[in-house]
Amino acid sequence: MPPPPHQKPENVLKRAHELIGVHQAPAALTLLHEHVTSKRSRNVPITSLEPVMLLLVELAVEQKKGKLAKDALYQYKNIAQNTNVGTIELVLKKFIELAAEKVTVAQQKAEEVQSSIEATTGSSSVEDLEASETPESILLATVSGEQSKDRTDRAIVTPWLKFLWEAYRTVLDILRNNARLEILYQSTAMQAFDFCLKYTRKTEFRRLCELLRNHVQTAAKYSAQMHAINLNDPDTLQRHLETRFQQLNVAVELELWQEAFRSVEDIHTLLSLSKRPPKNVMMANYYEKLTRIFLVGENYLFHAAAWARYYNLLRQSAAMVATGQTKKSDNPPVSEADLQKAATFVVLSALSIPVISTSRSRGAMVDFDEAKKNKNSRLTHLLGMSQAPTRTSLFRDVLSKALLRRARPQIRDLYNILEVDFHPLSICQKISPILAEIGADDEMQKYIAPLQQVILTRLFQQLSQVYETVDLEFVQSLAQFPEPFQVTRGTIEKFIMNGNKKGDLAIRMDHATGVLSFDVDAFSSAKAVHAGSAAGSAESETGSVQRLQSTPSQIVRSQLTRLAEVLYTTCRYIDPSLNESQIKARDAAYARAKAGAEKEHLEILARKDIIQKRKDKASEIQAQKEKENARKKMLQEQALQQAEAQRLAEEQKIREQKRLAAEREQIKKKEVEGMLKELKLDDVDLEDLENLDSNRIRMIKLQQLEREKNTIAEKLRITGKRLDHLERAFRKEEAKKLPEDYAKQRERDLAAYELIKAQTLKEAEVKHKSDVELKHRLTRLMPFYESFRSELHERRRDMFEKRRRDAERELEKQVTQRRKEYRERKLREKREREEKERVLREAEERAEKEKEEERKRQEARKEELARIREEREKEREKAKEAQARQQQREEEAMARRRAEKAAAAAVPIRERPEPVAAAAAAAAGGPPRVVLAGNKPSWREREAAKAAGGQAPTDNAPPPARAAPPMERADSGDRPAAAPPRLPLVSKAGSSWREREAAKAAAGGAAPPPERAGPPAPRVASGRGVPMDRVGSGRDGERDDSGPAPEPLKASGAPGKYVPKWRREGGN
Repeated sequence: MPPPPHQKPENVLKRAHELIGVHQAPAALTLLHEHVTSKRSRNVPITSLEPVMLLLVELAVEQKKGKLAKDALYQYKNIAQNTNVGTIELVLKKFIELAAEKVTVAQQKAEEVQSSIEATTGSSSVEDLEASETPESILLATVSGEQSKDRTDRAIVTPWLKFLWEAYRTVLDILRNNARLEILYQSTAMQAFDFCLKYTRKTEFRRLCELLRNHVQTAAKYSAQMHAINLNDPDTLQRHLETRFQQLNVAVELELWQEAFRSVEDIHTLLSLSKRPPKNVMMANYYEKLTRIFLVGENYLFHAAAWARYYNLLRQSAAMVATGQTKKSDNPPVSEADLQKAATFVVLSALSIPVISTSRSRGAMVDFDEAKKNKNSRLTHLLGMSQAPTRTSLFRDVLSKALLRRARPQIRDLYNILEVDFHPLSICQKISPILAEIGADDEMQKYIAPLQQVILTRLFQQLSQVYETVDLEFVQSLAQFPEPFQVTRGTIEKFIMNGNKKGDLAIRMDHATGVLSFDVDAFSSAKAVHAGSAAGSAESETGSVQRLQSTPSQIVRSQLTRLAEVLYTTCRYIDPSLNESQIKARDAAYARAKAGAEKEHLEILARKDIIQKRKDKASEIQAQKEKENARKKMLQEQALQQAEAQRLAEEQKIREQKRLAAEREQIKKKEVEGMLKELKLDDVDLEDLENLDSNRIRMIKLQQLEREKNTIAEKLRITGKRLDHLERAFRKEEAKKLPEDYAKQRERDLAAYELIKAQTLKEAEVKHKSDVELKHRLTRLMPFYESFRSELHERRRDMFEKRRRDAERELEKQVTQRRKEYRERKLREKREREEKERVLREAEERAEKEKEEERKRQEARKEELARIREEREKEREKAKEAQARQQQREEEAMARRRAEKAAAAAVPIRERPEPVAAAAAAAAGGPPRVVLAGNKPSWREREAAKAAGGQAPTDNAPPPARAAPPMERADSGDRPAAAPPRLPLVSKAGSSWREREAAKAAAGGAAPPPERAGPPAPRVASGRGVPMDRVGSGRDGERDDSGPAPEPLKASGAPGKYVPKWRREGGN
C-alpha cells in the first residue's frame, strides 16, 4: 500500500483541530506524530512546523504518550538545530511545563478525594466512637501497610510523577552534547534536581546523577561531532560545575551520602579540567558538603581536614574582600561569628579523631594495604592537599594559625585537658561539664561518641604512666560522663580489647579478680608494629601525650643510645688527645677541601658540559625517535583508517544484503498474513509463517472450519438439553404455585381497578364543574370580543393594502434599475472587447514591423561582411604580389652575389689587388673580405687559381682534403640577411657549402641555373633570418645537382607571421 501523500503543516494542524473537535484526540495525536516524523518534514519551514509540535506536545501530555512525544521531539531537534534553536527551547519548555501542571492538578485532585473520603468516614458514620479503627481499616493496613492517603496518591499522583520524570529524562537525552542547547540542558537538569528534592524521589535522583555522568563521558568521547560541547571552554565548564554543586546540595538534603561522594568526585574532576580558578563561594560550599559527608561516613580524620580547608578558605576570602582583590559576590559572606564557628569546629573535629581506630580489621599489618592507600590518596586529592593529613599535622596547623584563640572557650579548655595537661584521676571529671555543653548543641552533639573514644584513650595512656595494676571498678569510677552519654563496663572492656588488637594499648585483664595490668615487659612494645598507621594509632609515639617517666620497654630500646652518649662524653674528659686528634683531622679535612676546591670546581664544570652535551644528544635522539614514532603512528593510523573504511564498507554491504533479505521476508510474511486474514485463521502460529504455503493454509482453514462446526454443534446440543431440563423443572415447580398466585393476582387487580375507577369518576366530576363555570364567564365577554376583532381586521386590511402598493412600486423601480445596469454592462464589455482587439492588432503590427527591420539589419550586416571580405581579399592579393616582387629582388641579389664570389675566386691571389678587390667585392654586393696579416689562401683559392691557369681538374680527381682551413660562411642559413659578414680568420677550420659551390663552378663545372645559383631569399617578413639552401650541402650524395631548382619561398606580407607552403602555393 503506498504511503499517504505529504500534506502541508497548516492542513495537518487544521485536520488535527477538527479531530479534537469531534473527540478524536488519539487520532489527532497519531496524525501529528506521523507528519513530524516523516522524511519530507525535514524541508518544511520551522515557522510552519512549530504550531504542529506545540499541539503534539499538548496532546501527548494529556494522553500520557511519552514515547510518541520523544520520537517527535528527537526528529524536531534534528530538523531545527541548524537553523533555529529558540523553537526547540520553546517546545521543550512547553513539554515540561505541561507535565508539571498535570502533576499539580493530580495533587489537588488527590487532596480533594482524600478530604471527601475523610468526610464520608467522619464521626457521623462511625458506629463505635471509642473504637480507634474499624475492622476494615485494620485488615487493609495489615495487607498493604499503607494509609488511605498513600493509596490515593499512588493511584492518582504517582502516574503523573512517573510521566514528569520520563519527560525530564527525554529532554536531557535530547539536549545532551549540544553546545547550542547547553543552557537549556543545564536549566532542565536544575529542574530535575528540584523535582527529586520536592517529591523526595531518591531512586530517580540516583538515576539522574548516573545519566548526567554518562552524558559528560559521552561528550568527551564524541567531542569531534558537530555542535559538540567543549569541556575546555571556561563558560561551559562553569555551567557544569554549577550543575554538579546543585547535585551535591540535593544529595546532601536527601541524605544520599554515597551519591553525594560521587558528586564530589565529579566536581573534583571538573575542577582539574578547569583552566579558570573556581569561585570561593563554590569552594566553600564544596568543603562544607565534604565535612557532612565525612562525618556521616565516620571518617573523622578527613572530616577534620575538610573543616581546616573550609576555615582557611573563609579566612582567605575575608582578607581578599577586605583588600578589594575580588568581588564580594564571588566570596562567601564571612563575619567574625562565622570565623569563630569554623575555628571551633576545626579544633573540635581534630580532637574527635580517634587515637585508636574503631574499624574492623585483621590487625595493623594487614589493614595497611594498597586499597587503604588508594582510598586515602583519593580523599587527599578531593581535599586538594599534597599529602594525606594526620592528627599531628592538623594540631600543628591549629597551633600555627592561632585557632585556639578564635575558638570557643570550652573547646579551648577541652584541647588543654586532652592534649596538654596530665591528670589521669580527674580527666573525665573536668571534661564532663564541657561534654554537657557540647551535647546541648545540636551541631556539636555528633562529636560526643568519638570524643569518648579519645577520652578513654588518654585515660588509659596516662594511667599506664602511673600504675602497673589498677582495679576495673576504679577505672569505671574514673570514666564517668554526663547522664545521656554514660559508658558501661562492657563498653570499656570492648575498648580495651580493640586497643590491644590495634597495638595502641598493652593491658591484661583478669576477669576473676577484676584487675587491669599494664604491660611492664622490657622487651615488648605497644608501638612496635606500624605505629601511627591508618589502622592502628592515629598519632606517633612522639605525640602530644604528657609523660611522667619512660616505660621499661622505652628504657630497653634506648639503653644503647644512652650508653653511647655517656661513653663519648667520658672519653672527651679522660683523654684530651682525642680532642686534639679530632681537631687535627678536622683541620686536615678543611685543608684538603680547600686545596681540591678549584680542581673539583673545574671537574664539576667539565662534567656539567658533558652532561649538557649528553642531554642535547639525548634530546636529539629523542626528537628523532618521536618523529619516527609519529611517522609510524601516522602510517599505522592510515592503515587503520583504510582497514576501518574497508571494514565499514563490508559491513555496509552485509547490512544492505541483510536489509534486502529482511524486506523480502517481510513482504512474504505480509502476503501470508494477508492470506490468513482473508481466510480468518486465528489459531496459526505466526512463527511458522516461513513454512506455510497456499495449499497448507487452505487445509488449515478447512480443518478449522470443521472443528468450529463440530464445536458449535456440540455446544448447541448440550445447551438445548440443559435448557430442556431447566424448563421442565421450572414448569414442574410453577404448576404447584399457579392457583395460589392466580388468586392473589386477581385480588390485587380488583382492588386496583376499584381504586382507579373511583379516582377517575371524582376527577371527571370536578373537571365538569370547572368547565361549566368557565363557559358562563366567557359567554358575557363574546360581544366585546367580536367587536374588537372586526375593528382589528379593518385596520390590518388597510395597512396590508398600503404595504402591498409600496412593494409593487419598489419592485418596478428595482426592475428598471436592473435593466439599466444590464445594458450598461453589455456596452462596457463590448468596449473592453474592442479595446483588447485593437491592442492585440497593434501588437501584431508592431511585431511584423520589428521582424522586417530585423531582416533588413541582417541583410545590411551580410552586405557589410561581404564588402569587408572582398577588401581583405584584395589586400591579400596585393600582399602576395609585393611578396613575389620582394622575393624576386632577393633572388636576383643572391645571384649577383654568387657570381661576384665566383669571379673573385677565379682571380689569382698574387694578381688580386687586395684593397681594390675588397672594395669591388663590397661594391658588387658580396661579403667584404678582410685582409689580415699572415692570411694564407685556402685550397679552394689555390684550386681556383690552378683552374684559371689552364689546368682543369679531372672528374676522378681526389676530393680536397678537409684539413685545410675553411672559408668563411658569410651567407649561412642560420644568420639573418641584415647580419654583418663573417671574417675569414686563419684559425677557421673548413669552408662553407657556398664556397665549395663557387670553387666547383670556377673549376669548369656546369654553372648552376639562375634560380639555383644562390640560396633562397631570406624570410625577411617572418623575422627568422635567411633560410639555408640545402642543395649541395653534402647530406645527400646521390642527389642530381642538375635537377630543377626548388621553388623559392615567398614572403607572407605580414610581419612576424609564418605562412605555410600550401597557402603560398595557393597564392601563386
